Amino acid sequence: MAQWDILKQLETASAQVEKLNWEGTFVDYLDIVKKNPRVADLAHARTFDMIMAAGTSDGPDGVRTYEFFKNDIFGLERTLSHLVEEYLNPASRRLDIRKRILMLVGPVGGGKSTLVTLLKKGIERYSRTDEGAVYAIKGCPMHEEPLHLIPEEMRDQFKSEFGVHIEGDLCPVCHWKLAHEWNNKIDQVPVHRIAFSERQRVGIGTFKPADPKSQDVAELTGSVNIQALTEYGLESDPRAYNFDGELNIANRGIMEFIEMLKAEKRFLYELNTVAGEQTIKASRFALIYADIAVVAHTNEYEYNSYFGNKENEAMIDRIFVVRVPYNLKLHEEVRIYEKLIGQSQLSDNRIDLSDVHIAPGTLRVASVFALLTRLKPSKKSGLSLMTKLKLYDGEKQVGDWDQKHIRELQEEFQDEGMNGVSPRFVINRISSALVKGGKQCVNPIDVLRSLRDGLQEYTSSEEEHRRLLGFIDETRKDYDELAKKEVQRAFVYSYEESAKTLLDNYLDNVDAFCNRTKVKDPITSDDVEPDERLMRSIEEQIGISENAKREFREGIMRSVASVSRRGGSFGVGSDERLKEALEKKLFTDLKDIVKITTSTKTPDAEQLKKINEVVERLVDNHGYCPICANELLKYVGTLLNR
Repeated sequence: MAQWDILKQLETASAQVEKLNWEGTFVDYLDIVKKNPRVADLAHARTFDMIMAAGTSDGPDGVRTYEFFKNDIFGLERTLSHLVEEYLNPASRRLDIRKRILMLVGPVGGGKSTLVTLLKKGIERYSRTDEGAVYAIKGCPMHEEPLHLIPEEMRDQFKSEFGVHIEGDLCPVCHWKLAHEWNNKIDQVPVHRIAFSERQRVGIGTFKPADPKSQDVAELTGSVNIQALTEYGLESDPRAYNFDGELNIANRGIMEFIEMLKAEKRFLYELNTVAGEQTIKASRFALIYADIAVVAHTNEYEYNSYFGNKENEAMIDRIFVVRVPYNLKLHEEVRIYEKLIGQSQLSDNRIDLSDVHIAPGTLRVASVFALLTRLKPSKKSGLSLMTKLKLYDGEKQVGDWDQKHIRELQEEFQDEGMNGVSPRFVINRISSALVKGGKQCVNPIDVLRSLRDGLQEYTSSEEEHRRLLGFIDETRKDYDELAKKEVQRAFVYSYEESAKTLLDNYLDNVDAFCNRTKVKDPITSDDVEPDERLMRSIEEQIGISENAKREFREGIMRSVASVSRRGGSFGVGSDERLKEALEKKLFTDLKDIVKITTSTKTPDAEQLKKINEVVERLVDNHGYCPICANELLKYVGTLLNR
């Protein structure tokens, strides 16, 4: 980076620090509120605005996606939409749902903690922007909203003039200071801008249940300052109390309650009060107003146990549940492992993973295995888990099934994705494969072996072990087909051109067949009947029967016409089933050549030349390195010779 760029960045950072260091009086703050009433928003509204400020878009399945989450949370669009639209949006409008604890429920390693961390980190960053600026009474341990200084009887008039509804009252410290330090001169009360920070305990609190014998509720609500008590004499004197509990410091922002349902009832009562009544009860003080978005999370077992107990009905009534299942989309699962591997940093005296090549398809096979364990077998006849997996991943058509069945499949099991193998187990096995034996390249078979080796410790029963082994075998079969296609495609010189030529030939003949006309012979230029043998050799690749051929061909011509009307050109990828048929036709024609070339232990000069060309094509065009390209050829040669 040029020196000038660094200086410009430093200058920008300094300007930002200066903005964050703003100080003034209550009168100055009123000017800010008049210009931008949203600075007085409550915690839920600020959190909602933070997410919406990052942008949204409509997903392919009609579910809104949020840019705020896109680089960290994968495949949970429906969950995130439910969280934002059903909870944060109405809560931001001061509807009663904001008086609920947001509880994330899901399996281990499903992303609950990641989701909460994103919200906390996001609100930290947002509070440092002009749009998310937050102001507080200076010296208040709870980062008090300055508008609380306005007396109750004047608030209706204030709302009429400023358009801002004021909710809440001063904390005990600010009450005392207003009377004894600021002489009830509201206009001169000092106000400053604050930036939320979990580390500095400003606007973000975190609580985790521990040993009930040693854990005190004061961790949530603060405690008496013994040293100050000897000076001021009364426990009800706010100067003798530390308002530094997690609920106190989380005021105006977010409070995370880790494994909430493992906490004792006395801690849950405090949480119930702050969520339902927006108040904190500290010893010797009246109820203290608190503006907090409470986010809790727990696992499925704790959730079912707690919600099944009638004694907990009062608390349950204060909870808004969002289920966070495992991801069920193949390409998103791959992104999870890409992210986790990318985040791994090893010390200098260890292997640098950047030197280990990961062969194409390696993370895919790990993801296929993970997803097969999470999907539930459909009650619909003839729908395999692998077919379901591919449909969920967006494939337009798999056999007799297509995307119009997706919604029906998703609604078949409400708890799909709440069980299965976690990403943590899979990334552990990928990591083991990456460092095992000092390999320079790790391929899909290496990872499948590593997954198989890890199952014994992962499973608790022989039945479950056999079930997971079955999924590994199914994953292996799926990879075998992909590996053969990969090699066969590499053997086709200028594959795209070959496929395009075959497509054009097929379409010419289909057009003539449907319109009962003839085609030109490419050699003699004579008008001849459509080449039925050619058309059937392609259609049979995807199981089109003799009786169904006319319907299929007419459907293709309708697709061609539709693409043409939109100003497009019908290509190899315009119809998924036809694309598959063309590929299979090309590969079938080449199968014997591939089989002989890849399986020969002592290839002749011509075969060796062909192998080197294929390796080069795999390296240049498909992301392989010479090691995994050669291993792929050997593996496919073995498959073709079975």
